[in-house]
Amino acid sequence: MAPKGAPIVALVGAPNAGKSTLFNSLTGAKARMGNWPGTTVEVSRGAWKQSKDVTYDVIDFPGAYSLDPMSPDEELTRNLVIDAAEQDRPDLVIIAVDASSLSRSLYMVAQLTEQENRLVVVMTKADVAAANGEEIDSKKLSEQLGIPVVSVDPRHRSNVEKIGAIVAEELQKPKKVHRAVPADASEFDLADRRFEWVESAVHASTTIKEASKTTLNEKIDRLALNPIIGPLMFLATMWLVFQITTTVASPLQDALTNFFNGPVTDWTNAFLTAIHFDHPIVTGLLVGGLINGVGRVLSFAPLMALMFLCLAVLEDSGYMARAAVVTDRVMKSIGLPGKAFIPLIVGFGCNVPAISATRVLGKPKQRLLTALLIPFTSCSARLTVYVMLANTFFPDNAGTVVFAMYLISIALVILVGLAMRNTLWRRMGSEPLVIDLPTYQLPGARLAFSVMWIRLKGFLQTAGNIIVATVVVVFVLQSTPLTSGYGFADKELPPQESAYGRMSEAISPVFAPTGFGSWSITGTLVTGFVAKEAVISTWAQTYSLQDPSEEDPEAQGKSDLAQAIRQDFDDTSGGHAIAALWAFMVFLLAYTPCVATLAAQRREIGVKWTLIGIGIQLSTAWLLAVVIFNVLKVWF
Repeated sequence: MAPKGAPIVALVGAPNAGKSTLFNSLTGAKARMGNWPGTTVEVSRGAWKQSKDVTYDVIDFPGAYSLDPMSPDEELTRNLVIDAAEQDRPDLVIIAVDASSLSRSLYMVAQLTEQENRLVVVMTKADVAAANGEEIDSKKLSEQLGIPVVSVDPRHRSNVEKIGAIVAEELQKPKKVHRAVPADASEFDLADRRFEWVESAVHASTTIKEASKTTLNEKIDRLALNPIIGPLMFLATMWLVFQITTTVASPLQDALTNFFNGPVTDWTNAFLTAIHFDHPIVTGLLVGGLINGVGRVLSFAPLMALMFLCLAVLEDSGYMARAAVVTDRVMKSIGLPGKAFIPLIVGFGCNVPAISATRVLGKPKQRLLTALLIPFTSCSARLTVYVMLANTFFPDNAGTVVFAMYLISIALVILVGLAMRNTLWRRMGSEPLVIDLPTYQLPGARLAFSVMWIRLKGFLQTAGNIIVATVVVVFVLQSTPLTSGYGFADKELPPQESAYGRMSEAISPVFAPTGFGSWSITGTLVTGFVAKEAVISTWAQTYSLQDPSEEDPEAQGKSDLAQAIRQDFDDTSGGHAIAALWAFMVFLLAYTPCVATLAAQRREIGVKWTLIGIGIQLSTAWLLAVVIFNVLKVWF
């Protein structure tokens, strides 16, 4: 973080102009992400250290083509760079321009030159322009604009150090209007003057050479944007991302979980015993609550890191824009752009990184709607419960049952999306997809890992506190006896006699119409609110039987726990166990995924919409469960 009073440098530019890459090159890991105070617009802010005594406070504003606001992102840029009071405006503005589309990038420069500013133009992607047969002379361009221009390759940190020297020099000069315009000129006249000025500067500084007839970029796009091959490439890419975030991260998650449940827990217990401070309350809260909560937070770190890394690679390579084009038609039916398909696909692995992945969407309403739909995608944590119940009730067709749950999940996303669009977002409509298709490039490892770390750090800082606090609260409820003869955190305490058990009994009548209104079944939904993986272990504790989650599927279906679950569903449903089971699985799919997802939603869309989302999820889950039970009990 930059010291108080450090010069403020605003970094602006069009999407895909290399602005964010430049920001990461300047600030490295010394950056943070968050909403600008009083807005829903997310900006990055970091310290750019020039020397031991000189540090700049750099603000990376959202991508904008001009300062004529068409979105909250562009409005924020204009408000702070132009319309703010003199003392609140940045000390200097760096404008990132794309050399491969110079005319379009310079329009914002033309607008900024009409105001009192210190300006520096940073030109990126000169190599891409050269491949297209255009060679741009940065010195001549600087002469034409009347502003310092430096050509850099921020992905490889080439020439980046020159920016610091130029900025230091410009900060010594007073702010000024670089290009005067008539005070009585209309907006149309101003626009014409800007375009003429831009074209004159481009013409004087650009040399056109013969380029190859068909570039590699165009050859790849013939496949990536093909109506048939394009969607297949997209599905293959998403499958690969899904495999990385589930298969690769799984051993790391298990290792962290085992580390906290094993060595850390043993060391803590041994330490408390050594200092004679091993009181059940202290041990329970510290080991069962705090350590378990921290372990749960950190167990998400590998998956989050891999997901952020994959998204950073896709963004930097240029493929993300093509994925948006391929999926645009499908997503447009529920009022979302094609890029919204990516977070939804990620949600089938884990809802937590999927919520954070909504940042790839440009507009706040799109991010909000997608973040509210993601909890209806069936994450891998639910899969363990599906497999257990499918092998318990349908041992010969377990695979078909699990596949059906994923089909139901897809249908839920579409139907709830349509319902929201026709109620909460009636005026949002569907918009035509207007997007730059940047040139393909090999992703930079330094940039990808830097982006991954900034996003991961932001999640752990904001979501971690909520997750730890909630896990501690649930532990306290499960450990608090409401009958005599037991102490706090007593291992012999029956679940039904704890505060958790009594709470489960209190809410069980609500589920009577769904066919699973017993406390022993509804209680698992309470712990499932924290983490769906806890459903099976909660049943094992409730029935005082062994948790078979580590056994093979066939063993799960034949275990004593499976027998107890079958009997419980049969008793509470009045002999309609199969109907009640389907109602339960659909409720498990549709209601709030876990506290980690809520923490991610709170970070991305705020408390108000997180609570509204919980209401939508619970009401949808309950209504579906009631309908399914009452329809299926006619046959089962």
